[in-house]
Amino acid sequence: QVRLVESGGGWVEAGGSLTLSCEGSGRTFSNGAMAWFRQAPGKEREFVAAISRPGISNPTYYAAPVRGRFTISRDNAKNTVYLQMNNLNPEDTAVYYCAAKPAVIGIPRVYDYWGQGTQVTVSS
Repeated sequence: QVRLVESGGGWVEAGGSLTLSCEGSGRTFSNGAMAWFRQAPGKEREFVAAISRPGISNPTYYAAPVRGRFTISRDNAKNTVYLQMNNLNPEDTAVYYCAAKPAVIGIPRVYDYWGQGTQVTVSS
């Protein structure tokens, strides 16, 4: 069974930091793209950041609201993707979802596998 399991969510004050992790199991994701999305209450799910397979120039891509504050990285040996979130603000409050698309070059628009989500709450 293929699974993506997020962890690291929680509560933080504005200006604080959190690091999310997403570990894949059931198959390798090292040859494809992995990404983070988020969904705030009453809003549609939105793209946050993505990272392509190793060996690709410009392997990371960020949504404008998080660029410069969030960093996506991956450890292929652990089949894991991370999201380091700095200088958080209340607008970052959402459920954060990990997504993956194996065997793809670059950053895809559609992902095959999704995690269950982890809540991030930023207080003002």
